[in-house]
Amino acid sequence: MSLRRFALSLALVPSLALSLIAGKSDGRLDIWWCDSDGGGSTLIITPAGESILIDSGNPGGRDSARILKVLTQTAGLQHLDHLVITHLHIDHFGGAAEIAAQVPIKNLWDNGLTDADPDGNRNSTWHLTSKTYRTMPVGQRHRVEPGLSLPLTIGKTPLSIRCVITRQKPAEGAFPTRKAEGSAPTLKAPDTSDNANSSAWVLSFGNFRFFDGGDLTWNAETQLIWPDIRVPEVDLLQITHHGLDVSNHPRLLSALNPTVTVMNNGATKGTAGEVLATLRTLPRLEAQYQLHRNRRPDGVTNNIPNDFIANTETGTAHPIHCAVLPDGSTYSITLPGPVTRTYTTRRH
Repeated sequence: MSLRRFALSLALVPSLALSLIAGKSDGRLDIWWCDSDGGGSTLIITPAGESILIDSGNPGGRDSARILKVLTQTAGLQHLDHLVITHLHIDHFGGAAEIAAQVPIKNLWDNGLTDADPDGNRNSTWHLTSKTYRTMPVGQRHRVEPGLSLPLTIGKTPLSIRCVITRQKPAEGAFPTRKAEGSAPTLKAPDTSDNANSSAWVLSFGNFRFFDGGDLTWNAETQLIWPDIRVPEVDLLQITHHGLDVSNHPRLLSALNPTVTVMNNGATKGTAGEVLATLRTLPRLEAQYQLHRNRRPDGVTNNIPNDFIANTETGTAHPIHCAVLPDGSTYSITLPGPVTRTYTTRRH
């Protein structure tokens, strides 16, 4: 990891920390990685005060309570405008029904419902474990298609969140393409799980770009980079699939070429050595962040420095917060303490 330049790096005093609270009228874009201990739960609050939750963590009340705390207490909102479920694995849809029981969900976006296990397993408990999700109350249910943009209020700074691939079908013309160089990318054994069908999204806010790939896996990722590169370079990258090496194809990481990465890993999940090694080769990378210090029981741990990890000890559940200035020119990452580092948005 290179820390060669920050636009700003400081420990915040309480008065400045208050300015980082999400609000409806400050013109800022906020992204929160709510701790679901290796699940997916990324909450976005737009300058207009609209809320987009990409994945809802695990069931059981813990993860939904953490998401709702940010949504209702920090952001001061009493409903969720958009819930995006990237794929039908329980660590991504598990908290949805619990959230729906507490606040109205206006729009649900997923790949469509199924009574059968999306991983194709026979004698599966899928029908039982997914029942609350399939029957929960929402305003409208929508099936995500490649190229879809969520309907959002756009203010002075252009804003969009667009699906670049879903169900292993890449979007046509979502972003300008670049011709891929060299030979075809390497493949791994076919992935028959629903991870391969995950939707992936690019958020644009002015010049700022953010990529969230859900749990998209290796072979499906190659459709975004061959024979044409279909994704833009980004400022901020959520490391796909919690940092596992069944995802995060080096050619895709290189094509995205981020300045900053955030890994929504768990204490015993993610941080694959192969992925971290690839990240260290990226020429524009300035900083990496993790939700948890990894403590796998096999003793094989791969971690960035503690100063960039939200939860270095067991038993804590601090989120990671990104705030993008109203014109999209800079963005700040805040960890508990609070400590904030600010980065300059690139011109794409």
